[in-house]
Amino acid sequence: MSVFPSRYVLPAAALLLTALLIYSGIQPYDRMTWLMEVIPVVIVLPLLWLTRRRYPLTPLLYLLIFFHALVLIFGGMYTYARVPIGFGVQEWFGLDRNPYDKLGHFLQGLVPALVAREILLRGGYVQGRKMLGFVVCCIALAISAIYELIEWWAALALGQGADEFLGTQGDPWDTQSDMFCALLGAVCGLVLFGSRQDRQIDRLALK
Repeated sequence: MSVFPSRYVLPAAALLLTALLIYSGIQPYDRMTWLMEVIPVVIVLPLLWLTRRRYPLTPLLYLLIFFHALVLIFGGMYTYARVPIGFGVQEWFGLDRNPYDKLGHFLQGLVPALVAREILLRGGYVQGRKMLGFVVCCIALAISAIYELIEWWAALALGQGADEFLGTQGDPWDTQSDMFCALLGAVCGLVLFGSRQDRQIDRLALK
Protein backbone atom coordinates (compact mmCIF):
# COMPACT_ATOMS: atom_id res chain seq x y z
CA MET A 1 0.00 0.00 0.00
CA SER A 2 1.38 3.40 -0.94
CA VAL A 3 2.28 5.80 1.86
CA PHE A 4 0.67 8.69 -0.04
CA PRO A 5 -2.81 8.56 -1.59
CA SER A 6 -1.44 10.14 -4.75
CA ARG A 7 1.98 11.00 -6.11
CA TYR A 8 0.57 14.40 -7.04
CA VAL A 9 -0.17 15.48 -3.45
CA LEU A 10 3.28 16.85 -2.66
CA PRO A 11 3.76 18.68 -5.99
CA ALA A 12 0.29 20.23 -5.68
CA ALA A 13 0.95 21.35 -2.10
CA ALA A 14 4.34 22.78 -3.08
CA LEU A 15 2.84 24.69 -6.02
CA LEU A 16 0.02 26.05 -3.85
CA LEU A 17 2.43 27.26 -1.18
CA THR A 18 4.71 28.81 -3.80
CA ALA A 19 1.77 30.64 -5.38
CA LEU A 20 0.54 31.91 -2.01
CA LEU A 21 4.06 32.95 -1.06
CA ILE A 22 4.39 35.00 -4.25
CA TYR A 23 0.93 36.50 -3.82
CA SER A 24 1.60 37.44 -0.20
CA GLY A 25 4.74 39.28 -1.24
CA ILE A 26 3.14 41.44 -3.92
CA GLN A 27 1.75 44.03 -1.54
CA PRO A 28 2.27 43.00 2.11
CA TYR A 29 1.39 45.34 4.97
CA ASP A 30 5.08 45.71 5.83
CA ARG A 31 7.79 44.43 3.49
CA MET A 32 10.45 43.77 6.14
CA THR A 33 7.97 41.96 8.40
CA TRP A 34 6.84 39.83 5.48
CA LEU A 35 10.41 38.87 4.64
CA MET A 36 11.29 37.90 8.21
CA GLU A 37 8.10 35.89 8.69
CA VAL A 38 8.27 33.88 5.46
CA ILE A 39 12.00 33.08 5.52
CA PRO A 40 11.32 29.68 7.19
CA VAL A 41 8.97 28.77 4.33
CA VAL A 42 11.49 29.91 1.72
CA ILE A 43 14.14 27.69 3.33
CA VAL A 44 12.08 24.62 4.24
CA LEU A 45 9.99 24.28 1.07
CA PRO A 46 12.94 23.63 -1.30
CA LEU A 47 14.61 21.43 1.34
CA LEU A 48 11.55 19.19 1.64
CA TRP A 49 11.25 18.99 -2.12
CA LEU A 50 14.89 17.99 -2.59
CA THR A 51 14.72 15.30 0.12
CA ARG A 52 11.28 13.89 -0.76
CA ARG A 53 12.77 10.71 -2.26
CA ARG A 54 15.97 10.26 -0.26
CA TYR A 55 14.36 10.98 3.12
CA PRO A 56 10.56 11.19 2.78
CA LEU A 57 8.62 12.29 5.85
CA THR A 58 5.33 10.86 7.01
CA PRO A 59 2.15 12.23 5.39
CA LEU A 60 1.09 13.56 8.80
CA LEU A 61 4.24 15.64 9.06
CA TYR A 62 3.95 16.99 5.53
CA LEU A 63 0.35 18.01 6.26
CA LEU A 64 1.24 19.81 9.49
CA ILE A 65 4.18 21.57 7.85
CA PHE A 66 1.82 22.70 5.09
CA PHE A 67 -0.61 24.28 7.57
CA HIS A 68 2.24 25.86 9.52
CA ALA A 69 3.55 27.38 6.29
CA LEU A 70 0.09 28.84 5.62
CA VAL A 71 0.05 30.46 9.05
CA LEU A 72 3.49 31.97 8.44
CA ILE A 73 2.58 33.26 4.98
CA PHE A 74 -0.62 34.99 6.10
CA GLY A 75 1.13 36.29 9.20
CA GLY A 76 3.76 37.83 6.98
CA MET A 77 1.23 39.23 4.54
CA TYR A 78 -0.94 41.04 7.10
CA THR A 79 1.40 41.01 10.14
CA TYR A 80 0.23 38.78 12.97
CA ALA A 81 -1.62 41.56 14.78
CA ARG A 82 -3.74 42.26 11.68
CA VAL A 83 -4.68 38.88 10.20
CA PRO A 84 -8.45 39.14 9.54
CA ILE A 85 -9.42 35.74 10.93
CA GLY A 86 -7.71 36.67 14.19
CA PHE A 87 -10.04 39.64 14.60
CA GLY A 88 -12.99 37.29 14.20
CA VAL A 89 -11.68 35.00 16.95
CA GLN A 90 -10.97 38.05 19.10
CA GLU A 91 -14.57 39.19 18.77
CA TRP A 92 -16.10 35.74 19.30
CA PHE A 93 -14.24 35.15 22.55
CA GLY A 94 -14.10 38.75 23.77
CA LEU A 95 -10.30 38.85 23.82
CA ASP A 96 -8.17 41.94 24.36
CA ARG A 97 -5.94 41.28 21.35
CA ASN A 98 -5.74 39.48 18.03
CA PRO A 99 -4.71 35.91 18.98
CA TYR A 100 -3.40 34.86 15.56
CA ASP A 101 0.24 35.06 16.69
CA LYS A 102 -0.52 32.56 19.47
CA LEU A 103 -1.68 30.08 16.83
CA GLY A 104 1.66 30.62 15.11
CA HIS A 105 3.60 29.93 18.30
CA PHE A 106 1.43 26.90 19.09
CA LEU A 107 2.36 25.42 15.72
CA GLN A 108 5.95 26.55 16.28
CA GLY A 109 5.99 24.06 19.13
CA LEU A 110 3.82 21.32 17.62
CA VAL A 111 5.45 20.99 14.20
CA PRO A 112 9.14 21.09 15.24
CA ALA A 113 8.34 18.66 18.06
CA LEU A 114 6.95 16.11 15.63
CA VAL A 115 9.78 16.72 13.17
CA ALA A 116 12.30 16.07 15.95
CA ARG A 117 10.34 13.04 17.14
CA GLU A 118 10.31 11.52 13.67
CA ILE A 119 14.03 12.06 13.11
CA LEU A 120 14.95 10.72 16.55
CA LEU A 121 12.72 7.66 16.19
CA ARG A 122 13.82 6.77 12.69
CA GLY A 123 17.46 7.20 13.60
CA GLY A 124 17.17 5.34 16.90
CA TYR A 125 18.91 8.20 18.71
CA VAL A 126 16.82 8.11 21.89
CA GLN A 127 15.82 5.06 23.88
CA GLY A 128 12.58 5.01 25.84
CA ARG A 129 9.32 6.82 25.09
CA LYS A 130 9.41 9.01 28.19
CA MET A 131 12.91 10.23 27.41
CA LEU A 132 11.89 10.74 23.78
CA GLY A 133 8.97 12.95 24.83
CA PHE A 134 11.18 14.95 27.19
CA VAL A 135 13.90 15.52 24.56
CA VAL A 136 11.33 16.47 21.92
CA CYS A 137 9.72 19.06 24.21
CA CYS A 138 13.16 20.46 25.04
CA ILE A 139 13.96 20.80 21.34
CA ALA A 140 10.65 22.59 20.69
CA LEU A 141 11.31 24.99 23.57
CA ALA A 142 14.86 25.60 22.35
CA ILE A 143 13.56 26.51 18.88
CA SER A 144 10.98 28.82 20.46
CA ALA A 145 13.70 30.49 22.55
CA ILE A 146 15.89 30.99 19.49
CA TYR A 147 12.97 32.65 17.71
CA GLU A 148 12.42 34.97 20.68
CA LEU A 149 16.13 35.88 20.56
CA ILE A 150 15.72 36.69 16.87
CA GLU A 151 12.79 38.95 17.76
CA TRP A 152 14.98 40.65 20.38
CA TRP A 153 17.73 41.16 17.80
CA ALA A 154 15.17 42.60 15.37
CA ALA A 155 13.96 45.02 18.04
CA LEU A 156 17.51 46.21 18.65
CA ALA A 157 18.39 46.45 14.97
CA LEU A 158 15.18 47.96 13.64
CA GLY A 159 14.05 50.04 16.60
CA GLN A 160 10.47 51.20 16.16
CA GLY A 161 10.25 49.31 12.89
CA ALA A 162 10.31 46.02 14.79
CA ASP A 163 6.84 46.54 16.28
CA GLU A 164 5.07 44.76 13.43
CA PHE A 165 7.46 41.79 13.57
CA LEU A 166 7.26 41.46 17.35
CA GLY A 167 3.48 41.68 17.41
CA THR A 168 3.38 42.13 21.19
CA GLN A 169 0.25 44.31 20.98
CA GLY A 170 1.21 45.95 24.26
CA ASP A 171 1.58 42.69 26.20
CA PRO A 172 4.64 42.87 28.53
CA TRP A 173 4.53 39.06 28.96
CA ASP A 174 4.34 38.31 25.24
CA THR A 175 7.66 36.43 25.16
CA GLN A 176 6.70 34.17 28.04
CA SER A 177 3.23 33.45 26.66
CA ASP A 178 4.72 32.73 23.22
CA MET A 179 7.04 30.10 24.69
CA PHE A 180 4.21 28.63 26.75
CA CYS A 181 2.13 28.29 23.58
CA ALA A 182 5.05 26.52 21.90
CA LEU A 183 5.38 24.11 24.83
CA LEU A 184 1.62 23.51 24.79
CA GLY A 185 1.82 22.82 21.06
CA ALA A 186 4.65 20.32 21.55
CA VAL A 187 2.76 18.44 24.28
CA CYS A 188 -0.46 18.42 22.25
CA GLY A 189 1.44 17.14 19.22
CA LEU A 190 2.87 14.23 21.18
CA VAL A 191 -0.45 13.32 22.78
CA LEU A 192 -2.70 13.76 19.75
CA PHE A 193 -0.46 12.60 16.90
CA GLY A 194 2.21 10.37 18.43
CA SER A 195 0.46 7.06 17.75
CA ARG A 196 -0.52 8.03 14.21
CA GLN A 197 3.03 9.13 13.50
CA ASP A 198 4.32 5.79 14.80
CA ARG A 199 2.09 3.87 12.40
CA GLN A 200 3.15 6.00 9.44
CA ILE A 201 6.82 5.62 10.35
CA ASP A 202 6.33 1.84 10.37
CA ARG A 203 4.80 2.05 6.91
CA LEU A 204 7.73 4.11 5.66
CA ALA A 205 10.14 1.47 7.00
CA LEU A 206 8.39 -1.19 4.89
CA LYS A 207 8.94 0.66 1.63
